[in-house]
Amino acid sequence: MGHGGFLLFYLLSGLAAALAQVAMDPFSPIPMVGASGAIAGVMGGHLLLFPKAKVDVLFIFVIFFRIFAIPAWIVLGFWFALQVFSGMTMPVDGGGVAYWAHAGGFAGGLVLALPALMRRGGKDYWRRTEGHPPHPEATYRFAKSSIPKVPRR
Repeated sequence: MGHGGFLLFYLLSGLAAALAQVAMDPFSPIPMVGASGAIAGVMGGHLLLFPKAKVDVLFIFVIFFRIFAIPAWIVLGFWFALQVFSGMTMPVDGGGVAYWAHAGGFAGGLVLALPALMRRGGKDYWRRTEGHPPHPEATYRFAKSSIPKVPRR
């Protein structure tokens, strides 16, 4: 997309997010502030361009932590479904969260990324890249803990 193309994509995703929120709650007295709808558009565009990308998810359970690589379509599909579900079940003011802006921005990002996908060759682009972004997967190296081990007696 390039710098200018991405800026336009980002702003139009934000506009799609705002329009979706206004369409679902046109008389809301609560102002919309933030960029989460535009960021949701970036997530939608990323999903369209790289459907087999992995998302690193940090799982923390008390003192145990681990990073799992989960396919992006699962994480983003779950996130999108959560936004729609929350938009449908939360009170009109949404508790201060613009769920429909998130869903609208995501959908807008999917649609706005279509020209970028077509310029790259559509399904042939997916075949060439195998649906992955053009960078290696992240690797993590955790430093050893500075907490000394105390042996049992």
